[in-house]
Amino acid sequence: MLTFILIRVLGGFIVFMLGMRAMELAMHRSVGHRLQDVLRKSTATPLHGLLVGTATTAVLQSSTAVTVIAIGLVNARVLTFPRTLGIILGTNIGTCLTTELIGLNLGSLGWPLLKLSAAAWLLTALFGEIGLGSGTRAGGQLSRFLRPLRNVSVVTGGFALLLIGIALMQSVAPAVQATDFFRGFMSRAEDSVLWGLAAGTVLTAAVHSSAAVIGIVMGLAETGAMPLEVGVAIVLGANVGTCVTAVLAAIGGTPSGRFVAWSHVLLNVGGAALFAPLAGELGAIASALTSSPASQVAHAQTIFNVLCSLIALPLCYLPRIRKLSAT
Repeated sequence: MLTFILIRVLGGFIVFMLGMRAMELAMHRSVGHRLQDVLRKSTATPLHGLLVGTATTAVLQSSTAVTVIAIGLVNARVLTFPRTLGIILGTNIGTCLTTELIGLNLGSLGWPLLKLSAAAWLLTALFGEIGLGSGTRAGGQLSRFLRPLRNVSVVTGGFALLLIGIALMQSVAPAVQATDFFRGFMSRAEDSVLWGLAAGTVLTAAVHSSAAVIGIVMGLAETGAMPLEVGVAIVLGANVGTCVTAVLAAIGGTPSGRFVAWSHVLLNVGGAALFAPLAGELGAIASALTSSPASQVAHAQTIFNVLCSLIALPLCYLPRIRKLSAT
């Protein structure tokens, strides 16, 4: 039983992460070379930064990538610390797109989408191999057509792998539910929200992907193996665990770069502490929006991140914070 669970979960997790990585790389290839200019020119105010951070994270499918880029720009003195605060707030909102898409229960589309994306990719490879992608004027026009098509095919294939990976991890829910360890964890988590917070934090810090952890929680919730309130507590913890990569990226950087990383930590830890006692209320609001348990978990994460960012946004306009521009 344990071997079956481990193989399925590990296999699903690997497929999920491959999909996430493929989407991220394809998006980076499409817009990554312009991202630094966008961040530099479009973050004049914290509100602008929030909107840009939300959009870029939704496009790149990685809040960690955008946060690490922001830290790098601050270390290089291309951006000042205050100009990154809005970006950090926006990354937490933009990262909700992945879980909201998973919450639509599109698992049955995984294999058809993968076949479609593979066919599109092979088409671009075929035209490239026979020399229609370069050389002549017509070939240059075709090349400009093929490159976006190839990027779209990789993004679509990555999303398909994401759905397939989630389906694999969800398939072990009944087996997980039957284990003594899971029953013991659930009995404790239902008594104290801190158990869910700790589990979400540790798992996300270990795998460096809050989306993967939340995807597993959504699968358990969908099968009825996990109560919504416990799932919401793990979601709050996952937002804390995702700070680890940013802190590691700031090691050895400038003081301003470390300020960015610790601002990210403060936002997520403070938000989790603020909303942990309200996990039941978050679940109730999410339940009012949809009857699907998986979507309820996704909506709870979105509501939490949007509220945290909006609550913190006015603080970014404080004169004391703005004076750090020269730091």
